[in-house]
Amino acid sequence: MLSDRGNAVARKFGLVYTFPDGMRQIYSEKWGIDLSKFNGDDSWTLPMPARFIVDRNAIIRAADFNLDHTIRPEPRATIDVLKTL
Repeated sequence: MLSDRGNAVARKFGLVYTFPDGMRQIYSEKWGIDLSKFNGDDSWTLPMPARFIVDRNAIIRAADFNLDHTIRPEPRATIDVLKTL
């Protein structure tokens, strides 16, 4: 598991979404969501969900990514890949 404060790793993989100014205003004023409070910075960015399974030799054995943040890999698929390592 990776903790990626500031999205440094996600940025290297091109997996960072930056909110447009109009969306920032909607989130802040209409919905009362202060993303900078949750992120701990003023970047107004979020990592896009992705899964990379990397073996002990630093070889990526599986990768999943979808622009639709509601679509995630099934946990069973992750377990199945891990069992092959």
